[in-house]
Amino acid sequence: MVTVTTPHLSDVRPSVPADRLLADLVPPRHFADASFATYRANPAFPSQQATVDRLTEVAAQLTGSSGGFFKRLKARKTPPAVYLDGGFGVGKTHLLTSLAHSVGAGASAYGTFVEYTNLVGALGFAKTVEALATKTLVCIDEFELDDPGDTVLMSRLLRELADRGVALAATSNTLPDSLGEGRFAAEDFLREIQALSARFEVMRVDGEDYRQRTLVTSGTATPDDAVERAVDGQPGAMLDDFDVLLTHLSHVHPSRYGAMLDGVQLLGLTAVRPLVDQSQGLRFVVLVDRLYDRDVPVLLGGTGLEDLFSEQMINGGYRKKYLRALSRLGSLAQDGRAVLDAAA
Repeated sequence: MVTVTTPHLSDVRPSVPADRLLADLVPPRHFADASFATYRANPAFPSQQATVDRLTEVAAQLTGSSGGFFKRLKARKTPPAVYLDGGFGVGKTHLLTSLAHSVGAGASAYGTFVEYTNLVGALGFAKTVEALATKTLVCIDEFELDDPGDTVLMSRLLRELADRGVALAATSNTLPDSLGEGRFAAEDFLREIQALSARFEVMRVDGEDYRQRTLVTSGTATPDDAVERAVDGQPGAMLDDFDVLLTHLSHVHPSRYGAMLDGVQLLGLTAVRPLVDQSQGLRFVVLVDRLYDRDVPVLLGGTGLEDLFSEQMINGGYRKKYLRALSRLGSLAQDGRAVLDAAA
């Protein structure tokens, strides 16, 4: 019988003040060292290197290193706006964080679509505009088109910022196995941001999901008792029953999931099972994103990644989110197994 003394993530109830939401608008830890030089463009997909080259030009334009006074003045009057379109796992976030790093921490803001909508909810629209208008560049990762209200809100926010001379950069996910779907996703994005559509330059980033090159969902499960032994006594480790954690997530706003992971270095999940409830699945996707941002290894008990999201969920309107979560969680599970092997 294993005596487990490891704390539980389901016991953490974080309080996140508005000023922290602003302070957290920086590239995640996973991409702390990302740069255009460290992006490994696949020569089989020329659009990857073409995007690197174009974003390098944008960074030079925004930092004033691309020309004289009149060129910099023109850049301030017509700030660039770029949209990276492509499947998950092709390095769009790497490229977006590289752009943010190139422009500089003080001059750029970086966050996901959800983080910006949460910021508006915490500060109010006018104060959010005032805070972000001080930046040279605002980056929006994982632009969502699922919620019409949030999409209209973000469109208005981006329009206000662009009118104040702030440069914009955004990414979104399309499905890599659907021929031509990337074009339609780009058209959807441009339609939804309405008045700003003419300002955005769309760059297609083709390629394969680099995490999926070695990832399979079968064989990812670890016996529950082995998960418990692996995390017990480990500094910064948390251990949770999957269903208990899912219930806890329903009582915590997704904007606080990142703060909930403060100090967490390893997460063990026991009794993992296939999900069939859409709300539970979407909340878990957000948690996976925050775990991935922070490079937190995960050990999966129960059935692991096998059939984690139901066939109906995978084939539904949120398919791209679930596939991205499987890709990212698979990568974190590989890191977790490495921790397990090292302790053996």
